[in-house]
Amino acid sequence: MKLEVISNSIKETQLFASKFSKKVKNGTIIALIGDLGSGKTTFTQGFAEGLGINQHIGSPTFKLVSEYTGLKCKLYHADCYRLKNANDFLNFGGENLLIPIDGITIIEWADIIKEILPEHTIIINFYRIKKDLNHRVLKIRNYNEFK
Repeated sequence: MKLEVISNSIKETQLFASKFSKKVKNGTIIALIGDLGSGKTTFTQGFAEGLGINQHIGSPTFKLVSEYTGLKCKLYHADCYRLKNANDFLNFGGENLLIPIDGITIIEWADIIKEILPEHTIIINFYRIKKDLNHRVLKIRNYNEFK
């Protein structure tokens, strides 16, 4: 099943992500795909808030993975922007992020490792609407995995 969401602001993206987080079960992997500034980290901030995480959520580009503990579960936030391919991901132990038994994994720039993403991964593509820089379209695939 596919779902398309139109967001008109950062706040709307975060609010949607917060509500979305309430439907996602432990063990889920969410792949975020989109250009720089398309809303991937903004989505993750709202998602984390929905899990009861009060820490600042930033892009883990330089440290590759951040781990947060929420009221419901842990959140593993990975960023593949600086990686060349899936082997780089596996070389730092990324395979453990693909089986998050005690939490949920969100991977930014997941298209870089698409060949190793499990088939049940929820994939969210982020698109800017050219007429208005604040508008985004989020296209979500594998939505039915947690409905």
